[in-house]
Amino acid sequence: MKNSDLEPMTRAQGEAPSGEPHGKLPLDHSAIRGIVLGIMLAMFLSALEQTIVAPALPTIGRTLGEVGNLAWVVTAYLLAATAVTPLFGKLSDIYGRRTIMLVSVGIFIAGSIACALAPTMLTLILARALQGVGGGGILPLAQTVIADMVAPRDRGRYQAYTAVMFMAASVIGPLLGGVLTDQLHWSLIFWINVPLGLLALVMTDRALRRLPRHDQPHQLDMLGAAVMVAASIALLLALTWGGVAYPWLSPQILGLVGGSCLLWILFAVRLMSAAEPFIPLSMVREPVVGAIVAAGFFSVGTIIGLSIFIPLYLELVLGLPASASGGVLIAFMAGTVVGSLTVGRLISRMRRYKRIGIAGLMLAIAMLVVLAIRPAGFSVVEVMVLTGALGTGLGTMYPMTTIIIQNVVPLHQLGTATGTLNFFRILGGAIIVAVFGAIVLGGADPAHLRLGHAAEAGRPTADLAVAFRWVFTAAAAFLAAGLAAMLIVEERELRGQPTT
Repeated sequence: MKNSDLEPMTRAQGEAPSGEPHGKLPLDHSAIRGIVLGIMLAMFLSALEQTIVAPALPTIGRTLGEVGNLAWVVTAYLLAATAVTPLFGKLSDIYGRRTIMLVSVGIFIAGSIACALAPTMLTLILARALQGVGGGGILPLAQTVIADMVAPRDRGRYQAYTAVMFMAASVIGPLLGGVLTDQLHWSLIFWINVPLGLLALVMTDRALRRLPRHDQPHQLDMLGAAVMVAASIALLLALTWGGVAYPWLSPQILGLVGGSCLLWILFAVRLMSAAEPFIPLSMVREPVVGAIVAAGFFSVGTIIGLSIFIPLYLELVLGLPASASGGVLIAFMAGTVVGSLTVGRLISRMRRYKRIGIAGLMLAIAMLVVLAIRPAGFSVVEVMVLTGALGTGLGTMYPMTTIIIQNVVPLHQLGTATGTLNFFRILGGAIIVAVFGAIVLGGADPAHLRLGHAAEAGRPTADLAVAFRWVFTAAAAFLAAGLAAMLIVEERELRGQPTT
């Protein structure tokens, strides 16, 4: 970081919207690296827990003697983590990043211990929800901590590390979960979090004591927070159960959707009437915030959806074995890391930084169009190239959306803004996954949805190829909506001077 990045700046040079300057940061690169290492370990634990459980599910079901509710071992974690994400961001604006990060990691460790000791499936599901509450606070807090340390123009290189963590967790999680379950005991996938979590507690506690503080006294709108969490859970339950546990037009799903809509309306009313609303009205009225949240909703949501459905496409349509499909998925995830790192390197050198995200989305849309035109006619190498390029384009949106939203809000609202963005990105993933699932289930013969069918038949089935053609078309349409949102984002000067 150059000295010019650390000096107070005028509004024309990028002063925070609230009027306070970015200020002189009392941290050098060595101190920043120390803090980043601590929060990266905490982030890795949160991300790992989303993937390490999957290989152990059959063994857990046999051990606990219940398989009917096995999916809730995964769902409970994701529901809880998603619902509390904006809440922890808000709390960090009130009580400080260090305090709330330590609370989040502590809850995560307590949930892990409860999971390892769970004697029944119900207990395990409840413990996973507790673990999700802790995990849901770690990601937005880590991104906010980076924002507290580094000016937006230099922030990309650090925010890109979050994509690397998720890449590593996506690859290591299933492998580690399978080894621990097969060779030792399934409970070790939770016990392993205890020593690592304690190490993360020590590292983050020591590192974050040096963090500049921007928190201010606020009142937490408990009613508004409760309504938002309830609305989120109702919608996520509808998306989780729809087309699986109940038909989409069943009274249960329609009731959940209707209840969620009513709760969101009540939340909007609460925002307008509360003395200090959960999401500040100044943030709600900021046009850049709305546009970038929409861009994150569609782009990052599409990444989540494709990461789930690309393996199905590879096995059901292309007839690839699990080992080959795993390699393709790694190529896709590696591409997202490349895209994220590219943003980190270029954004500090470009005044027209928005072009990076726009170019990335256009590349991703082009790759999806190619996949949609000929979904059944690719070799392993060809699909690795296509998905790698697709991931590269999409990966630019991870740090881009975070940096832009953090650049336009006051420093004491960084946690709320980052938590809100992450919430809508994950919510976008849930909705897009539901859309993709409805396309595949509605357009294919159920007999063909058995993994390995295409490989056994020696060729892909026509209905599955058509179904995934529409999946890729829908994904391109979602990205086009994200591109439209990016195009209307006002490109404001990033705080911090461009490097030369």
